[in-house]
Amino acid sequence: MTHERESPHPEQPGAELAALLRRWWEGTGGAFDGRRPTQQALAARLGIDQTTLSRYLNPKHTSTAPPGIVEALHAHLRAPASELDRARSLSRAALEWNSRQRAVCPGPADRTTSGSTGPDGASTAGVSTRPAGRGPRFRRARPFLALAVTAAVSFAAGLYADGGLVPAGQAGTGSGQRGAAGAGASARTDQADRADRTDRASEEWPLLYMDKNAVDRYAWGRALQYLLKEHGYDVRADGRFEETTHEAVMDFQEKHQLQADGKVGNHTWPELLEQVAPGDTGPAVRAVQDLLNNVGLGATAVSGHFTAATAEDLKLFQRTHGLPVTGRTDRATWLALLVNQRPPVGSPDYQRPENRSPVPPT
Repeated sequence: MTHERESPHPEQPGAELAALLRRWWEGTGGAFDGRRPTQQALAARLGIDQTTLSRYLNPKHTSTAPPGIVEALHAHLRAPASELDRARSLSRAALEWNSRQRAVCPGPADRTTSGSTGPDGASTAGVSTRPAGRGPRFRRARPFLALAVTAAVSFAAGLYADGGLVPAGQAGTGSGQRGAAGAGASARTDQADRADRTDRASEEWPLLYMDKNAVDRYAWGRALQYLLKEHGYDVRADGRFEETTHEAVMDFQEKHQLQADGKVGNHTWPELLEQVAPGDTGPAVRAVQDLLNNVGLGATAVSGHFTAATAEDLKLFQRTHGLPVTGRTDRATWLALLVNQRPPVGSPDYQRPENRSPVPPT
């Protein structure tokens, strides 16, 4: 008999999502009539492990099933078409709620370990220290906090000058007050610039280089290759950092006055970046889509066309990682996408021969 189970957290969107997904599964038929798939079989169809699926379908817990999994469950279980939009909305809301909770009360899994600094100024540790499907959160809170404190102090200093408390000899003169205000504005600009430089100096970009023992970087490697293609280099976006990619990187570094060592890290990634937005096309768009496809929030179509669906997926990623929700890329979004990649497991579905995308990936 199909029935709803009361969740211990009814106010959370994940609780309603778990009850809805459970109802879809139970609604396919009885446990022994052969119509309802076992959770093991269903997990295999979805490409996830059974434990993860069980958490998604358990009304006693809050579900964090990403939109891609929700859509796949809807299709496999032949759930009512009228309930799909509601399920998508609950999925996004649950992921956002879960992200806010991690930000307020980070657990051990949310912390990363520090490591040594490798070639090109990139950290060689702390990139993939959390379980699959939960990459480390974007780690720039301290610089942003410093910037906020600096701005607040500078703003107070500006008010102090504007209120007429200016050095002796300037009181009562409009030009003196304007001069003090101008000096305050200049100081605020200089402080903001210094804070921004400090913020960027603390960035830890993934380090990629040719290594005969580890040529497969997959998502990171494909992003690099797509960006190289955007800059006119004829490389194949297969994620394998081999000789052709190495030579393209060195040529790019020489042309941009970087150390031409073939290593892609803190100094080379920022030069490669291209800002993309809805309506754009090309390899850089593929790079964004491929990275989104591998952050655990659900499947993103890798087409090279920045569609409305791509924008929505990017907004969801930005919301769940505390970034400005713009639906377009900037430096912070690129960095967060790269840092939060799940461990490489091979080529993505759209690159496999049995499931080619309508537009070839390279």
